[in-house]
Amino acid sequence: MKLHKEILRLAIPSILANITVPLVGMVDIAVAGHLAADFSSAALIGGISVGTMLFDLLYWNFAFLRAGTGGLTAQAYGRATSVIPSDASVIPSEVEESPIGNILLRALRIALLSGLALILVQWLVVQGAFLVVKCSPEVRQLASQYFYLRIWAAPATLSLFAFKGWFIGMQDSVRPMTADILVNFLNIVLSIVLATQTPLGFKGIAIGTVIAQWSGFLYCTAAVLRRYRRCFPARGRGIGHFSGTAAENEVRGREIGLKSSGDGFFRMNRDLFLRSVGMIAVYIGFTVISARYGDLMLAVSTILMKLLMIFSYFTDGFAYAGEALTGRFIGEESQDGVRSTVRQTFLWGLGVTALFMLFYGAGGKALFGLMTSDPAVIEAGMEFIPWLLLMPLIGCPAFIWDGIYIGATASRDLRNSTLLCAVGFFAVWFIGIALAGSASSGSTGSATPETAIHILMAAYFMHLAIRAAYLTLRRRSLPYLGGSRQ
Repeated sequence: MKLHKEILRLAIPSILANITVPLVGMVDIAVAGHLAADFSSAALIGGISVGTMLFDLLYWNFAFLRAGTGGLTAQAYGRATSVIPSDASVIPSEVEESPIGNILLRALRIALLSGLALILVQWLVVQGAFLVVKCSPEVRQLASQYFYLRIWAAPATLSLFAFKGWFIGMQDSVRPMTADILVNFLNIVLSIVLATQTPLGFKGIAIGTVIAQWSGFLYCTAAVLRRYRRCFPARGRGIGHFSGTAAENEVRGREIGLKSSGDGFFRMNRDLFLRSVGMIAVYIGFTVISARYGDLMLAVSTILMKLLMIFSYFTDGFAYAGEALTGRFIGEESQDGVRSTVRQTFLWGLGVTALFMLFYGAGGKALFGLMTSDPAVIEAGMEFIPWLLLMPLIGCPAFIWDGIYIGATASRDLRNSTLLCAVGFFAVWFIGIALAGSASSGSTGSATPETAIHILMAAYFMHLAIRAAYLTLRRRSLPYLGGSRQ
């Protein structure tokens, strides 16, 4: 029962924060879809979709800042203390005395420098992206406009990845919840106000995001300085700030999960970077392919993906809890803790699965209506509602295992699973579209736009199924789940 409470303590704030994440995308699409402008509703929605895709292309390369930081911090936290505090506001003295803060500082340096680099190469990113992305001139114009404004939030956005991973590793889900709610609430309010109540129009959606991201950065910085100041060694002292000989200090640093060499850190982040490449290939491929079948199908597939992601954000709350607790119990060398964490997070995930199957089944048309007032988009979307019902069944094990593996810092298996699922995604797409083209009647010999989107959805769900199957089969390679402690 105590572990169930601990899972809920970590999961519920993450779920509350995650609920606001899809709301931002939905509001951006809804604002764009209802703007009175010189462009059609489908073009405006497509501009948001492609513009957001370009940032996904960039930011998913840096997902290791959250995943790697979270797993390393959780294991270091577990090594520093073997007691789960009953009061989440209490930081064990062993943690205060350890240089766990160095993990965050290292991640923030990478985040800020990478964000500045992205600003410098923004023109090259856009030009290169549209060599691959095929869309209407109107969508391209709107997406470029959105990108050139929102890119100024890059250093803040990447830093928020690092902050979130570190907070989760510290068994603190309240700070990232507050940060996410602040950022997303400001994003929603500012996007609506700036887009509809000022002459900025469509530009206001991107400017609202920039202001919100930097506000979140300032909040997280203040939260760390206020609550976790004692987790950071004095400047220039690092691991050596412990009393004792140099050799004793080196041993103490390794006992809490920090090595003087960054080799392990960079090996893990290399694997997580390659994992991000696989994820990018799937999600960017989804948008690029759907854009080839016209603005209407692009709008439909964009809304479908937003609705599918609602489930993932709920499940991710338990995945984050599994990540934090798995890493902590591995640090504590507790086999029972690791196994109980896996079992109980999956139980909670199955409960969320059942609820969302009912949610999607009962409210599919209403959900489409919330996203756009365009009758053509709503009518076209109704054909694809059954795909929503598959998401909970196939997505749950994939997302929960992701959290467990991140907590175990099992980056190699995460890398392999994602690269395999990317291969599966494109294999299903190319084989399916070839078969549909050869079977179609008429002189064109190609699939209809509706058939193509059905094949695209099948490819997307194949990628989830491969992730779930691979990670399930490899579970015994994890420490305390059958494998030796790594």
